Amino acid sequence: MPKNKGKEGKNRCEGKNEKESEKGELVLKEDWQEYAQVINMLGNGQFKAVCFDGVKRLGHIRGKLRKKVWIKTSDIILVDHRDYQDNTADVILVYNADEARSLEAYGELPEHAKINETDTFGSGDDDEIQFDDIGDDDDEHIDDI
Repeated sequence: MPKNKGKEGKNRCEGKNEKESEKGELVLKEDWQEYAQVINMLGNGQFKAVCFDGVKRLGHIRGKLRKKVWIKTSDIILVDHRDYQDNTADVILVYNADEARSLEAYGELPEHAKINETDTFGSGDDDEIQFDDIGDDDDEHIDDI
């Protein structure tokens, strides 16, 4: 008789992405929830996000979503801020780009929310950095040696 393979095997992997193809209805926020945009990922299931009520919060991916939903920078998410820690929030839902555009069309997101852009909150002035020329002073010190 063959051994029971347990969790391994070809049949376990089949049909894994069935939920992705389904289009459910768009989930809107409740009174205690807030929309946010991820600024950067910190690791260990944590990230920094700017909620659209104007508060920067440290976010935490709860266990139900961990290793099932991947969050990256500039994603629009739905968070539940904690009553006892105002600067901490838990992720409830991650919106893909199409859902985020729908939220923007419904007027749920503010105008300054940028969807699918990596530089969400930067000033964009990195190309205009001025450097001082101090190369002339170094040549004199080399001649003295």
